[in-house]
Amino acid sequence: MASIFSKIVSGEIPCYKVAEDERHLAFLDIAPVAKGHVLVIPKKETDYVFDMEDGELAALMAFAKKVAKALIKVCPAPKIGMSVVGLDVPHVHVHLIPIHGGTDMDFGKEKLKLEKPEMEAVASAIAKEFSARD
Repeated sequence: MASIFSKIVSGEIPCYKVAEDERHLAFLDIAPVAKGHVLVIPKKETDYVFDMEDGELAALMAFAKKVAKALIKVCPAPKIGMSVVGLDVPHVHVHLIPIHGGTDMDFGKEKLKLEKPEMEAVASAIAKEFSARD
């Protein structure tokens, strides 16, 4: 059965897209721990990050790096944190989160509730910044 992320890739489920290329997709997390929390996925469904081929993993990280550079311009922070947990959805996904301190990447804390217009504005701004980098 296709993961929710594969359904996003196929267009069955909408997302707040921020970047895309032929092999990857980046979109806002709908339950963010910080404003600008982005998920970066390979379009090819793979459950476990270390099951990816070396070239696929390297390409995913290079794409995530480009997204992070756009993200920090839109959601200023000292750094963009990165995490690959992989327990909640059986499809590799990289979390990119603007961080100001060590607890900013605590996935157990209460999630932000951003309204649709704010999510759309953040996604659009990141997408614009990403496109300017190409």
